[in-house]
Amino acid sequence: MEDKKYFTRVINENEGIIYKVSSLYTNSREDRDDLYQEIIYQLWKSFPTFREQSKISTWLYRVALNTAIYQLKKSKRSITAGFIDKEALSFIEEDHQPEEEQLKLFYAHIDHLGLVEKGIILLYLEGKNHEEIADIVGLTKTNVGTRISRIKDKLKTQINKTN
Repeated sequence: MEDKKYFTRVINENEGIIYKVSSLYTNSREDRDDLYQEIIYQLWKSFPTFREQSKISTWLYRVALNTAIYQLKKSKRSITAGFIDKEALSFIEEDHQPEEEQLKLFYAHIDHLGLVEKGIILLYLEGKNHEEIADIVGLTKTNVGTRISRIKDKLKTQINKTN
């Protein structure tokens, strides 16, 4: 019973993470809700194995991203360009948000990235350092740095093509 209360508290405190991942990897509200539920289910299943060797948010991101990527590969659906809806944007904690149209355009470009690239850039935009991202996605710190640099270049190229 104590584990159930702790799990519920962890989910409530970190629902923004789950929501962001669900929104980034889906195109419709129904798909987002389904993925959100699947992530919660996978977190519940793996909760007893969490050994607190890393931060709870690191573990949560890892399970959420792995679940999202697995579900997309399993369903073999393609991701079409789109953007994160206003509810998801409300979880972005920046002091100076760009105009809404610029933000929509930016997320439309992110939608064109590969599955792992999306996860890495989401974590980077969340302010995670290279070491935290490496722990979450299972890469080396150096590999994360290289990928972030390549993702930035790819996004710059995409944005410059549309301007």
